[in-house]
Amino acid sequence: MTAGTISVAFAGKIGEFALNAAFSVPARGVTGLFGPSGCGKTALLRCIAGLQRLTRGHCVIDGDVWQEGQEFRPVHQRPVGYVFQEASLFPHLSVIGNLLYATRGRKPAAPSEAITFDDVVSLLGLESLLERAPRHLSGGERQRVAVGRALLSQPKLLLMDEPLSALDASTKDDILPFLERIHESLSLPVIYVSHDLAEVERLADYLVLMRAGEALAAGPLSSVQSDPRLPLAATRDAAVTLDAVVRAYDGDYGLARLAVDGGEFTVPMTGSAIGQHRRLTIAAGDVSLALLPAQRSTVLNILPARITAVTRVGENQMVAVLGLGPEGEGSRILARVTRRSWDDLGLDEGMMVYAQAKSVALVRK
Repeated sequence: MTAGTISVAFAGKIGEFALNAAFSVPARGVTGLFGPSGCGKTALLRCIAGLQRLTRGHCVIDGDVWQEGQEFRPVHQRPVGYVFQEASLFPHLSVIGNLLYATRGRKPAAPSEAITFDDVVSLLGLESLLERAPRHLSGGERQRVAVGRALLSQPKLLLMDEPLSALDASTKDDILPFLERIHESLSLPVIYVSHDLAEVERLADYLVLMRAGEALAAGPLSSVQSDPRLPLAATRDAAVTLDAVVRAYDGDYGLARLAVDGGEFTVPMTGSAIGQHRRLTIAAGDVSLALLPAQRSTVLNILPARITAVTRVGENQMVAVLGLGPEGEGSRILARVTRRSWDDLGLDEGMMVYAQAKSVALVRK
């Protein structure tokens, strides 16, 4: 079996629900499992964990076979950490007791691979909470402890089933930076289930797009977002998320210049070090097209690009996929324009244009 890959395929009935989903992604980074409620995200996650067994199943994690044909590794033998929607901490144990419970009955990992107690406490900011009982924790604090407990089980794969769905918006904003720190600091692959695209855009490197029990597509986040054959590109909030590097910072105006493949974007930012990595989201509705570069404009981001694909949405909207750079070989973004504007400019696939992004959002600061 191929090392370096998460390969999954499950088919069968779970009650009245039919699951028939297969995908393959790298065994690194964060893979977002995204789709509407009821599309089978949690069912698929439970199959990966071994909590749900389907006779037609294939699950290989970085070359390690968890299910294939008649072979089925029971859940207690799978090196997996599972974070549920609710923290489900042991009420009679303190935070430190809950964390250390994860290490019971397990062989220690090799020193070079172990996720240590101190690492977890530091990454999740739990230092001041260790002696508290769960009833004295906020919802976000309980979920951070649940994540820490999962990490201390020394998993080969971390599964997170909508871990922020029970939290309010403010608490979500508080806990997301801790999840980003895990992503940046640990090599552990994560499958992150969510129906909130903003969470996926902020955390995920790869995306599995699900609908009605099927995996419609799987691949790098920006590739799935910008594929005009998939439903994401046709939605009103269609956008593409790009990883960028800070190239310059203008403190007088509070603006940073961030480089992506094929171009640079200027965005408002409060302080930044050259070379830092950031993540941008460009909404299709915020990108207009021109045949010539504007001579004087309040739009800061006007980039040469080439139309690589186009699809019609409804009666009077066009969504164009743009490859940044004069030859269109850079990163892909989307532009949604009216059919009238499209026809007036005589736009067509393969044409060189200027993409005018009137708004660019920082989703990972």
